[in-house]
Amino acid sequence: MTEVAASDQLLVVIDPVARWTDGESVRIAKDVLSAGATTKVCLPEGPEEFARALARRGSRRPVVVGDDRALLRAVSLLHRQRELAGCGVSLVPVGGVLSLARALGVPVGAVAAARAVLDGVERRLDLLVDESDGVVLGALRIPPVGAGGGMRGAEEVEVGGLGGVGGFGDAEGSGSSGGSAGFGSFGGFGGFGGGASGLGGHAWLRTCQSLVRTLAARPARVASVPGPGPSRLRVEVDGVTLVDLDQPVEAVSVTPGVAGGAEVEVRPVSVGAEASPLRVVGRRVTVSGADFRYRADSVVSGPVRTRTWTVREGGWGLTLPS
Repeated sequence: MTEVAASDQLLVVIDPVARWTDGESVRIAKDVLSAGATTKVCLPEGPEEFARALARRGSRRPVVVGDDRALLRAVSLLHRQRELAGCGVSLVPVGGVLSLARALGVPVGAVAAARAVLDGVERRLDLLVDESDGVVLGALRIPPVGAGGGMRGAEEVEVGGLGGVGGFGDAEGSGSSGGSAGFGSFGGFGGFGGGASGLGGHAWLRTCQSLVRTLAARPARVASVPGPGPSRLRVEVDGVTLVDLDQPVEAVSVTPGVAGGAEVEVRPVSVGAEASPLRVVGRRVTVSGADFRYRADSVVSGPVRTRTWTVREGGWGLTLPS
């Protein structure tokens, strides 16, 4: 009997929101993966089960079936367990928030993504790590706003209720909101009346699934937040002050993956003639000042008075098409 290599043994963790929003893509991905490798499929219903599945993976390679927030959740957990160096991650993107997956080069079709998991190669990528063990895979933005102003949009902020259409709830439907992992409070199938039995049969179950699909396609609604004005922040890169508190800024962005460092861009407030953005590359970025919020990938955090991000070169591995 031929022994299956450890790399061909997969732990397939299927995010519950992926199951609710696009069950057909989940089924296709599962079939393709099972046909090409030995798989163990996990269907976590809450953050504890998600973390426990990863912790008990053994030699299996973890494959996340879900959206950007599911990927960020898995990488964050592995980082806190200090296992990112020896454990690559694979992703089959399913859900409504996939901009990070696209930016990283992951195919967004279920078949193509599953084939990439089986036939692709692990590439080591840079990430940002802060002093509170938060991670940034794609981009950091201060303030956390979109082009239209205000803290709006499913890809801008995670909220309670449906957890920004990216969260978990508990089996009783009470759920728990918040945290950088993005566990919301929809409550699984128990979110309406305590589980499938409380929904009054399959018709109600189909109604709930349809509701989740509808809400997943919409921008998440948040409380009215005034559009942010200029911020007074001190931005230091590798110990050198790039901009100080006496110079208001419109925006700050930090993006890892530039020659082992991160590209830092600061847009000063224009007075008269338009001010040119300041751009530098560094490995350690500290932002401080009045209380500010920031968006790390799809998660909004804060307010904080100071935060330092450090580049971890090749700090995590992602399976991409060869």
